[in-house]
Amino acid sequence: MEALLLAGGKAERLGEAAQGLPKPLVPVGGFPLAEYTVARLVAAGVTRVIVACRAGQEEAFVNALGGIGAEIDPVGEPEPLGRGGGLRFAASRRRDEGPVLALNGDELLDVDFTALLAEHERSGAAATIVVAQVRSPFGVVDLEVDGRVTGFREGPLLDDWVNSGVYALGEEALARLPEKGDHEQSTFPELAGEGKLHGFRHGGVWLTVNTPKDLRRAEDYMSEHPEWRPRRRVA
Repeated sequence: MEALLLAGGKAERLGEAAQGLPKPLVPVGGFPLAEYTVARLVAAGVTRVIVACRAGQEEAFVNALGGIGAEIDPVGEPEPLGRGGGLRFAASRRRDEGPVLALNGDELLDVDFTALLAEHERSGAAATIVVAQVRSPFGVVDLEVDGRVTGFREGPLLDDWVNSGVYALGEEALARLPEKGDHEQSTFPELAGEGKLHGFRHGGVWLTVNTPKDLRRAEDYMSEHPEWRPRRRVA
């Protein structure tokens, strides 16, 4: 089984905390950020990960992510293609047919990939996106219609669902990815309009790492959850 990993992020918002590395290779808890994802993919049966990265960074990804249990096949984009274009470019290197997992290499989620693929198959959708609820960055005031304040809630989960950037993509969805640009502004809205897009609810961990503050939060989480530590395979 194969997976597509988007890894073209520049880590601009991380600044010096990125140590000059592509964002998916920034260390968190002693391991490259993307290593946690690749380890989870391997545990779900993935044997080959096609990494869409910036041209010239291919060797860095092989060196950093090799030995986890999956073949790492980096494809350097000849020019910035956007997320949708990057996925399409990476998908051109596939050897297998059928649904494929696709996800960002700079986020941490404990998605059940096996359950995701099973629900994707059951739904018959062209693509299935993993959706999650996020917490409000602000405290919330409970307000009645007449203006009475009845209470306060600190950082509650919001009712809306957010696209977490993890997908199961069928052949139709892959064929409709843009050659350049963002699939979330083209392919997915089109599929949704045709009733061909499915959502897989995720209630577990979702840690984004965009800023030094996010990085510190991820470091703290990993120090408290050693079970996340990847185990490298011995040849």
